[in-house]
Amino acid sequence: MPRRPIQRLVTSLPPADLYKPAGVPMRQLETVELAIDELEAMRLVDHEGLSHEEAAHYLGVSRQTAGRVVESARRKVAEALLGGKALAIGGGAYRVAAAARCCSDCGTRWAVGDDAAGDERCPSCGSTQVDVCRGFGPGHGHGRGRMQGGAGHGAGRGGPRDRGPGDGPVR
Repeated sequence: MPRRPIQRLVTSLPPADLYKPAGVPMRQLETVELAIDELEAMRLVDHEGLSHEEAAHYLGVSRQTAGRVVESARRKVAEALLGGKALAIGGGAYRVAAAARCCSDCGTRWAVGDDAAGDERCPSCGSTQVDVCRGFGPGHGHGRGRMQGGAGHGAGRGGPRDRGPGDGPVR
């Protein structure tokens, strides 16, 4: 029996779980399945500009595993785009970092610890309409070395060796 894959740590769930060519009914399309952990690995490397080693730290896997996951994700996205197929995002070996919550009523985002209760309230409005943040939110997509304040990713500059995936402010 094969070993269960290690669950990769993802910061949040994507804002949408299906992409398809415009004007083509879904029933006429083949679907390519992209796992949540594959999307997260591709986001870290291609969107955030991290190296495979840095992305591996955030995902909680080896550099080689991170490389394989990114390669698989890129292959699937290319297949969907070039073949005119739908791209369904879901599943995979992952767990969402207990680091960010969002209020459905006022939109406030805040960090929480691993011991956060399921019946928590929004610190701004007191609402109980709280869930794991979907989407990547502000502060992402600046690439390596171009983040606000001049801080980039890497050893000694606030990179993965200096902090964990759940550290830092959540906006």
